[in-house]
Amino acid sequence: MSHNSGWNTARRLALALLLCAAGAAFARPQAPLPFEPAAVGAGTLRFMGFAIYEGKLWSPSGRWDSDAPFALELIYARAFDGTDIARRSIEEIRRLRTLDDATAARWEARLRAVFPDVKAGDRLTGVRVPGQGVRFYAGNRLLGHIDDETLADAFFAIWLDPRTRAPDLRRKLLGMS
Repeated sequence: MSHNSGWNTARRLALALLLCAAGAAFARPQAPLPFEPAAVGAGTLRFMGFAIYEGKLWSPSGRWDSDAPFALELIYARAFDGTDIARRSIEEIRRLRTLDDATAARWEARLRAVFPDVKAGDRLTGVRVPGQGVRFYAGNRLLGHIDDETLADAFFAIWLDPRTRAPDLRRKLLGMS
């Protein structure tokens, strides 16, 4: 075998590994979706260099449209208490919009009732169908359905609003980078 053919074999192997890794990055979500999912984008949220979770955004067309169904899947890199996830979600919503205390308390209670404690590797998916609120899944198990359209929109704004605290993650989720 010549040096050149060995190099070509190594290049083909590297390309095959890269394609496998890309396929794994966009493996179909575990949650049952009301549409055939096409990947929009994916990215990792980091805090002080540590991975918090990987997010993956799915839609029927492979493009995000707030007026069309979509799903946001979070694959956690570490453990979090479900109560803390709900509390932090409300903090982020309040940063993006004016929310009176009574509504914030009601929404946090609804999210606390849905979000479980998570550990590294756990997947939580929010499925948004306009006019139907949001359904939350852990893997393929339904955690709950919240039919409040305003809460559903506010929740997904945490990641998808241009004023998000994580603009790099937003760009990646929306397939802009």
